[in-house]
Amino acid sequence: MTAPEVQASPADRHLLAPILAHGEPGHASAGEVALRHWTRPGRSGRRGTRVREEVTYADLARRVTATASALAAGGLAPGDRTLFSVRPRPEGVVLAFGVVRAGGTVVFVDPGSTPELFAARVRAAGPSLATTESLLYAVSRGPLRRLARSRGLLLPDYAGLPVRHVHAGPWLPGVPRGSRSARSLAATAPTSSTLPSLDPDREALTVFTSGTTAQPKAVVHTAGSLLAGTDLLRDVFALAPGDVVHTDQMLLGVPALLAGATWSVPADPPSRDVQTFARQLDGAAGTYLVPADVTTLLDAIEAGHVAASGPRTALVGGAPVTRALLERATHVLPGTRWVAVYGMTEILPVAVVEAQDKLAHDGDGDGDLVGRPLPGTVARLDPVDDPGQGGPQVGELVLSGPSLMAGYLHDLDTPARGAGPRAAAHRTGDLARIDADGRVVLVGRTRDMIIRGTTNIYPGLFEPRVAALDGVGEAVLVGLPQVDGDERVALIVTSASPARGASTTSAPDAGAGVHLDPHHPLVDHVRARLPAVLDHDALPDVVLHADRIPLAGRSRKPDRAALARAAAQRIDAAGGMTWRTASG
Repeated sequence: MTAPEVQASPADRHLLAPILAHGEPGHASAGEVALRHWTRPGRSGRRGTRVREEVTYADLARRVTATASALAAGGLAPGDRTLFSVRPRPEGVVLAFGVVRAGGTVVFVDPGSTPELFAARVRAAGPSLATTESLLYAVSRGPLRRLARSRGLLLPDYAGLPVRHVHAGPWLPGVPRGSRSARSLAATAPTSSTLPSLDPDREALTVFTSGTTAQPKAVVHTAGSLLAGTDLLRDVFALAPGDVVHTDQMLLGVPALLAGATWSVPADPPSRDVQTFARQLDGAAGTYLVPADVTTLLDAIEAGHVAASGPRTALVGGAPVTRALLERATHVLPGTRWVAVYGMTEILPVAVVEAQDKLAHDGDGDGDLVGRPLPGTVARLDPVDDPGQGGPQVGELVLSGPSLMAGYLHDLDTPARGAGPRAAAHRTGDLARIDADGRVVLVGRTRDMIIRGTTNIYPGLFEPRVAALDGVGEAVLVGLPQVDGDERVALIVTSASPARGASTTSAPDAGAGVHLDPHHPLVDHVRARLPAVLDHDALPDVVLHADRIPLAGRSRKPDRAALARAAAQRIDAAGGMTWRTASG
């Protein structure tokens, strides 16, 4: 006689269900380390790096439940949204999980966006609570605001937001009166009986991706879609209890917690301190890097600054992962399993491809192999408007699956919160074909987008703001692909004609003969004003003045490909011209 099959509860599909279960009394993982947070190195280098804090699964579960109980007692109701600007250290992880356990939604709003865009996103989210780093409160008011402004950060006035406040970190001047400490919330007596049941279909995360001040665009995920996506990543890592994942990315650290492994949290991301980050990779089961981070890591190894010892598995994503980058990575760290991840905020992950498979592919001229869709993910190709884009076997990639978002915020909130349609599929904007083995091969894009680091930059959002500056006729943002798959951002501007707003654009000519000048007087004028009109993460690496903007196609749109080629040639010819970093 066969034993009856145990039916899974709907609550089991909630992101927090397996994580909190690891902390239950008697569970094998209860006493194991869930979170390990490192300090910055002192002057002594490696010996100055130590563990700042360790949190066991039992303590993590207790702190999350305590935080949720305190938030609920303070007025956070299921469905409420919480602005979230806290780094993924233990205090931030507990706070984010606490919001979700109380039935709330974590809303990531970039503090580096322009004040107008930040305000528009706050209005769109309609939060009842703001959870913020103490330091952000301090530098958004008073004399420290000028310091932040000099670093390229035009921060919003967090303390002035008309919501309840919770601050992470020690109290600092600028923290609003009545703000509660995240640490004190986690220290209260947990009362799980007062909390709502774990509903996998409840909204849990909102991430703004693009849009305008009139209609900011934000992706909304449920607790169920987050579990589905992070569980797929756990399988890709092949994680088990006792493993260590070293990453500063929350959605890549969560798979470690699902597996009963340890999430090792660096004091700084690899882009800021790659040497310390690399030393802590030794013995780790996995990490996650964007292509630019991989380049920085390999540079440090080849320069002899760190030992050539990497993690068991390195996932690389967030931007196109080139064959050249993987060839170099597998040569420098042959003992590491290199895996390229393809996905997007709307649905992550979609597909993965092992380095050896991508290197064995026919090459970049035949498209970018991103791999076979992961279990449960369904990919199809829809015809494109222009039949000349890629041939008959190419179409726009459309995706669906359990890790798909619930939808976009402006759709879900229309006509009333939660009453909008749920997403059935996502049109990616990627042109692709599917080979005989069922693998997705990307061949282009249907719309303009630049990917730098972990940031998607939509030119159409920012170009009108630059074009509105005094003295500017037109403005075009283009991406310049780098060998590691990352993109640099070039802003190309023209001078306004005597009749303000008149176009300086020439007839279609494929960009031949466009003159780009990095020393034109308008360049310095524009560069000085960019922090006030662009998101911090969208600031260009270089600004160039063009005598005209070439057009292409029957639609007579700016020829971005020609401008990108001209900009790359101009920079190469300049030799000593250095990139202006996005951090200003």
